[in-house]
Amino acid sequence: MRVLLTGGAGFIGSHAAVELITAGHEVVIVDDLSNSEASVVDRIEQVAGVRPAFYEMDVRDEAGLTAVFDQHRPDAVIHLAGLKAVGESVTQPLRYWDVNINTTLVLLRVMAATGCQRVIFSSSATVYGTPESLPLTEQSLAGVGIANPYGRTKYANEQLLTDAAGADPALGVCLLRYFNPVGAHPSGLLGESPRGVPNNLMPYVAQTAAGLREKVMIFGDDYDTVDGTGVRDYIHVVDLAKGHVAALTATTPGLHIYNLGTGQGVSVRQLIDAYSRACGHAVPYEVVERRAGDIAASYCSPALAENDLGWKAQLTIDDACADSWRYQQAGR
Repeated sequence: MRVLLTGGAGFIGSHAAVELITAGHEVVIVDDLSNSEASVVDRIEQVAGVRPAFYEMDVRDEAGLTAVFDQHRPDAVIHLAGLKAVGESVTQPLRYWDVNINTTLVLLRVMAATGCQRVIFSSSATVYGTPESLPLTEQSLAGVGIANPYGRTKYANEQLLTDAAGADPALGVCLLRYFNPVGAHPSGLLGESPRGVPNNLMPYVAQTAAGLREKVMIFGDDYDTVDGTGVRDYIHVVDLAKGHVAALTATTPGLHIYNLGTGQGVSVRQLIDAYSRACGHAVPYEVVERRAGDIAASYCSPALAENDLGWKAQLTIDDACADSWRYQQAGR
């Protein structure tokens, strides 16, 4: 298929591009480079052997996006463009609602106008709020108790796409609820390069391991978990990217929802220990007070994706740490 990737130069998008090309698909990337670099497209070509078409563009530019659709006529869209920092969304809610909702509204209008009838949306486990029970399944309560504007925009987008699928029987919508993407491409050429202070745990640990930061802050060690620290479902970004390829071929008309995770919880302390093994020395950390809004544990059952898509995560937290460290050492 010819697949348009919004946000395709980002952390997840660049890995999705590589896996799509490897699987024989043609890739077109639209990205405004607000949280990525144009050089990522060069590295996608270096890893995959094929250069994707690339347009530096805000997805909210309806005329520009229409021109891209008219030129390439994509068979499907994987929609990853959007703002994703939880803390920033609390201080800049209007910006998050503007960008995250209007990108989807514009995209759906352009898709309808040009006859593109398949879309896969980058959603998030944050739509589940505070879990009532674990593991989380696709039938778990969603949309209640979401603690930040980022998560609320993800859930609002899910509702928007659900309504669009309900109104157009030819439209295929797949909502992929990511858990915690980590790691990097094993080549060391693609990975996570956050601007400023990292919002996610693993890049912060990576920068601390490299001596760029003094220590990792562990927010609370008195949770009801294996070692008192928060537990999350960390999925290697390569496995996550392969999940998109699997979803692409399975997205038929109607609404489809899948969790993409490993089904295994890993604590903050366990992740730091794994990273210490990867880099060959202890990563310093300090336990501080709990952070408001954090939950003790979140992990999923990925059984539905395995059953319907034939997809299952293959890589471990040790693989993710080793690949992240390789990318960190490359100085990207």
